[in-house]
Amino acid sequence: MTVAEHDAVTRSEPPAFAAALRDAFVAALIALGLAAPMMGLMATPGPEGLKLEPHWQRVAIAVAVVFVGRLILNLTIWRPGVRKPKTANSPRTDAMLARIAKLLAPAAIVIAVALPFLPGVERYTVDLGILVLTYVMLGWGLNIVVGLAGLLDLGYVAFYAVGAYSYALLAQHFGLGFWICLPLAGILAAFWGVILGFPVLRLRGDYLAIVTLAFGEIIRIVLLNWYWFTGGPNGIGQIPRPSFFGLEFKPGPDGFAATFGLQFSGLHRIIFLYYLILALALITNFVTIRLRRLPIGRAWEALREDEIACRSLGINTVTTKLTAFALGAMFAGFAGSFFATRQGFISPESFVFMESALILAIVVLGGMGSQFGVAIAALVMIGGFELFREFKDYRMIVFGAVMVLIMVWRPRGLVSSRTPSVFLKEKKTIAGALVQEGHG
Repeated sequence: MTVAEHDAVTRSEPPAFAAALRDAFVAALIALGLAAPMMGLMATPGPEGLKLEPHWQRVAIAVAVVFVGRLILNLTIWRPGVRKPKTANSPRTDAMLARIAKLLAPAAIVIAVALPFLPGVERYTVDLGILVLTYVMLGWGLNIVVGLAGLLDLGYVAFYAVGAYSYALLAQHFGLGFWICLPLAGILAAFWGVILGFPVLRLRGDYLAIVTLAFGEIIRIVLLNWYWFTGGPNGIGQIPRPSFFGLEFKPGPDGFAATFGLQFSGLHRIIFLYYLILALALITNFVTIRLRRLPIGRAWEALREDEIACRSLGINTVTTKLTAFALGAMFAGFAGSFFATRQGFISPESFVFMESALILAIVVLGGMGSQFGVAIAALVMIGGFELFREFKDYRMIVFGAVMVLIMVWRPRGLVSSRTPSVFLKEKKTIAGALVQEGHG
């Protein structure tokens, strides 16, 4: 290209700032069209019935935020004539965050173990810790399916529901205790994971997501309409609580407090439940890390990277997919049984699609394949929701904004981890020694 042609092309292209400004203005117009009917007019009850109250200041704030945010975003990724969005995380940043996560993980475990006994910690904090750890465990279970095997699952809450209802029904109709129902609930959830896995063996991408989404809704509708078995919309109540080696958390001479010479307190059961879900979450983490180093874990990673290449290497993709679905569902079943015994009541409304979306968002935002990233995302999202409880009208807006920012700046998640589980350093060393011997 000659200098004259280059100057002509440059003159024909709009300036970067002008193009960024125009794009931000278009985004603001779209935001205005969406926010005006949803945020500008609010229906409030009055003496004469419902009436519409204008709240245009909210619309103005939303439009201004979209305009400024879009303009800043465009100016940071704009190139003269070509806009190139970032499509991958920086390898150097990923390595640094991975090292930080490896250093912080032991400290996080120590803090989690000591949390109930830290000064100033109240029952609300312990309850919030139980909720966060439940979602951490669910995120680590889904991370096997989505992060390691690369299978997009939008119906993960179905296995969560299977575990909860399995424990509730077995405990009520057969009188089984929590410690017997816990593994049974995991096995039943894994069984349903295999049932889901068989029809979707040939599917991938969007088609796989649609089928798993439908599976989650089918389970919820069955629980809602199978009234004589599941209680329907009324749910199941009076679910038995777990015991500490046969000791119930109740007042009396045969209770937990009296046995250990303690004064009875309702906080004992809450602390026990906290350590129970902490142990289940750590077991999930330990099993996942160990599986990644086994042949099945390497097969999951190969399937995630390229299914065709995975088949060409002689890996049985049927077994690989089914084991991913089964193990991920098993951990969801464990978490579901714990949820049932903690709540004492379950209903189909507890297992809606938004739960699956929230768990998937935790995995994606934390970093698919990263255990520490999933834990941080669960802590920020679940704990953040509690902090924003007073602003319930804006919680989902903040949640959506955070998701957009993470996907723009860190497309692979906060702590992206694509490091192979096994390296060939030893084989290379042996090969080099053989070459030296041959030359000698």
